[in-house]
Amino acid sequence: MTIRIILADDHPIFRDGLVHSIEETGAFTVMGVGGSADDAVNLAEQHRPDIALLDLSMPGSGITAASRISQAGTAKAVAMLTVSEDGEDVTAAMQAGATGYVLKGVSAAELRDILTRIAAGEAHVSPGLAAQMLRIMQSEKTVERQPIDDLTKREEEILKGVAAGKSNKEIGRDLNIQEKTVKHYMTIVLSKLQARNRVEAALIAQKAWGKK
Repeated sequence: MTIRIILADDHPIFRDGLVHSIEETGAFTVMGVGGSADDAVNLAEQHRPDIALLDLSMPGSGITAASRISQAGTAKAVAMLTVSEDGEDVTAAMQAGATGYVLKGVSAAELRDILTRIAAGEAHVSPGLAAQMLRIMQSEKTVERQPIDDLTKREEEILKGVAAGKSNKEIGRDLNIQEKTVKHYMTIVLSKLQARNRVEAALIAQKAWGKK
């Protein structure tokens, strides 16, 4: 059974040569070709291929096409074919739903082998690029989201009042709400911040917002 592929790349000469290389052994069938993100999305919708093979930098963005195809579920797998060795591009492609990131410098035989493995459900990123992607992911983890970022707008308003040293009554007057409502919100704020009291909550707020 042949592996069905759609291909989108905005360089016709390269694209034509690629089709020949992919189909050379008879193990693959290129169902359709295009030169833009919109072409790729439409081809995937029309043919429901095993693999959507996309150029990263084509008009409309290969990342955008990968995301739209992945969300629509119109291809079993999405793979990027690109000259970019930028770790951020690799990460963006994977986040968009691609399971393969292939550099254009590979040989035809290597490409067919990679595509066969992607069609079988494997992921492919060259070792050097995988290392870059891992470093980027690890650096992103160091910028962790803080509990204070999850406060609603009203909860932020309450906490800002507390941080300014205002009483519940004063905060209620400023926001035109009842004092008991302020107390209710403050209970939620303390819980979200895992703060033991108003003073601790105020310190957390000053640390987070004092830089703004």
